[in-house]
Amino acid sequence: MLNGRATKRRVHPLKRLLDVLREDCALTGTKEGCGEGECGACTVLVDGRPVNSCLVPIAQVAGARVTTIEGLGGRHPLQHAFVEHGGAQCGICTPGMILAAIALGKNPTLDQMKTGLAGNLCRCTGYSAIFRSIEATATGKNKGRDRKDRKERRG
Repeated sequence: MLNGRATKRRVHPLKRLLDVLREDCALTGTKEGCGEGECGACTVLVDGRPVNSCLVPIAQVAGARVTTIEGLGGRHPLQHAFVEHGGAQCGICTPGMILAAIALGKNPTLDQMKTGLAGNLCRCTGYSAIFRSIEATATGKNKGRDRKDRKERRG
């Protein structure tokens, strides 16, 4: 399953998941930073767990649920919080950072955020805006999302 849909691709079984997503599935939200599993830019969720897609051969995810940033459809509260609270800067780390943050669960502590995002490097924000974005989502202080929800309920 890819982003909730059954998907089949004929590719070499050792082709990297990252390359299959970007080249064969045209899902370019997943970024390649280092290609060595050091930066986290290519983080996706596999069965709900964050993985560096640059290190995973496609054969390893056969039968698994893979979720990319596109799979969130722009509707996840974390996506809105990253924009509203400055967690998104240049955008290279943002998709992987959001997916890694989702894997933290609904109300992570600051220590859990630091540990859970340790494999995701950001060179723009200094991390405080990222932590603030996650906290805003957990505590319901994501104003932009709240306004959108109210508008959708009314209209």
